[in-house]
Amino acid sequence: MTSVLVTGAAGFIGAHAAAALALAGHRVVGCDSFNSYYDPRLKHDRVQALLAPLGVEVAALDLSDVAATQAFWARHRCEVVLHLAAQAGVRHSVQRPLEYATANLVGFASVLEACRLNGVRHLLHASSSSVYGQRADAPFREQDSTDAPASFYAATKKANELMAHATAAVHGLPATSLRFFTVYGPWGRPDMAYWGFAEAIQAGRPITLYGHGLLQRDFTCIDDVVDALLRLVRRGPPAPDAEGVPCEVLNLGHRQPVRVVDFVAQLEAALGRRAVVAFAPRPVGDVPLTCADPSRLEAAIGPWAATPLAEGLPRFVQWLRGWKGWGEDPARVPAPASVQLAPA
Repeated sequence: MTSVLVTGAAGFIGAHAAAALALAGHRVVGCDSFNSYYDPRLKHDRVQALLAPLGVEVAALDLSDVAATQAFWARHRCEVVLHLAAQAGVRHSVQRPLEYATANLVGFASVLEACRLNGVRHLLHASSSSVYGQRADAPFREQDSTDAPASFYAATKKANELMAHATAAVHGLPATSLRFFTVYGPWGRPDMAYWGFAEAIQAGRPITLYGHGLLQRDFTCIDDVVDALLRLVRRGPPAPDAEGVPCEVLNLGHRQPVRVVDFVAQLEAALGRRAVVAFAPRPVGDVPLTCADPSRLEAAIGPWAATPLAEGLPRFVQWLRGWKGWGEDPARVPAPASVQLAPA
């Protein structure tokens, strides 16, 4: 079994991945900044529910503190690093770009240097489907141009891929960049639309669908993401490319984009309540479509099954209902749900 250091281990994907790695028999070390971008109570609850029972500790660490990061890496000497810590959120980056520069650029440079100095065998790190920018054609392939990010958040993620490639080219650090496509599920992030929709629908408050509800997202269940991460850790570092650089970029999405208005209809069914919907134009930074081509991922790990929304969303709702203490669900609303499209 492998020793794995997971950054962002109190986060949504990080906590699930760290738990799964520990259950698979790996030695897992976690760290997280526990910042207040959203309620830190959720982060601590993830640790207590998912990681503490498995003996996985999560240290408080700001990765932009270079000396502290290098000391942490040297103390634990892990073979693999799964770097999932980041300042997330497309819309937040419009107003607070310096937070992204610190966490996603300085923090990632700090991680790269710590990996280099401590002989890490394989670095896997979170990128984002946001790097593809304003695209209307699908599916998105890793070799497609990503030179026009639509948000500062996306720009930092593209920069991370380039930083990883440069470090692999110069220092031989094997790296895998993972472009996640709209991950959802239990213990998710409250800043993401599906969580906000669920809370508003439960409370009878209106929800706003941008782009008149016609934006499409390639929703990816957390179970599928964790499955891919475990298989990539098991597979080991990527082989050198044609230029001899041990670096790769992989999409983690299923080529199954869903209109947001249709997603809301399925969320209504899972909640057993109807949504009150307002429509609005697409905001700055949002993209009209995400749609992954997972061919490279499947070449690396084998066939990769997709959890249908009809299975994944009810699991999220069941968890949220329990965590928020909503109690018993009222009488369920039959499909089709009541969302109506506004004129385009």
